[in-house]
Amino acid sequence: LVVPKRYAKRAVTRTLLKRHIRAAVAMAATALGPGLWVVRLRTPFARSEFTSAASTRLASAAAAELAMLMATAATRSPR
Repeated sequence: LVVPKRYAKRAVTRTLLKRHIRAAVAMAATALGPGLWVVRLRTPFARSEFTSAASTRLASAAAAELAMLMATAATRSPR
């Protein structure tokens, strides 16, 4: 997993985002099927909006976005 600095400036935030991505992919593994999957961030996580990397606000925002993404990927996944 690679989370660029331009999307999350602090290393602790990038590490936590990677953990959230791994967890989301692991939970959706059966629905996604075999293969290599790429998760790409579209917008940065603003440090002013998410002041703490371990905040529940950041965790819930990431979890909601990843859940929606995994659900979309599962419906588009060829079986």
